[in-house]
Amino acid sequence: MTGIQERIEYSFRDETLLETALTHSSFSRDQGNTIAHNERLEYLGDAFLDAIIGEELYRIFPDKEEGFLTRIRASLVCEKSLVERAREIGLGEYLRLGHGEEKTGGRNRDSILADAVEAVIGAVFLDGGYDAVKKMVLMLFDKAIRDAEAGRLVVTDYKTRLQELLQAEGILTDMVKYVDAGQTGPDHDKVFTVRLEINGVAEAEGTGKSKKQAQQNAAEAALKRRQNVI
Repeated sequence: MTGIQERIEYSFRDETLLETALTHSSFSRDQGNTIAHNERLEYLGDAFLDAIIGEELYRIFPDKEEGFLTRIRASLVCEKSLVERAREIGLGEYLRLGHGEEKTGGRNRDSILADAVEAVIGAVFLDGGYDAVKKMVLMLFDKAIRDAEAGRLVVTDYKTRLQELLQAEGILTDMVKYVDAGQTGPDHDKVFTVRLEINGVAEAEGTGKSKKQAQQNAAEAALKRRQNVI
């Protein structure tokens, strides 16, 4: 585990937290569900990632409105951005995967890499506290944040763009829901489907290798419909 700790520039006091962060649910299943996997840490890391990036953007963009900050944060913490961070530090080589995932390229699967980044963030918080995880996150996202500050970041957050369009039409945020509509495929190659509902009416559907990507695809489909983009 020394290599990945050097790459994230953080040394764990409790290395079992890092081990859990790098353990995919498929590995746990292969072991009879007798060891912990990283989904709970992923949940925790997602929350702290949003907070840390949000705080940093608030600091470096003192004159920007909420909508701008939301769009930039969403682009920085999206799956694509997380995967880029994972590949920069070679996170895939440290993952513990089940036999099926190993055989089908799980070490390079976007959804697994993105989830693992969030899980590592959660593990660092539990091991070292907020200041430690903030330092690590800002190190990992330094180039992306500087790109955002210089106006070089490409914003592709369809959920936020759709939200802004709907607000302009007088549709409130709490009237928009992304509903899980099922999943297909084996555990090592799942495809998720999400249904976008506006005021209780189905607007569009999206699929993806993760729920987050499926939500983005559903929002993109709704945007194209409302803007008459073919």
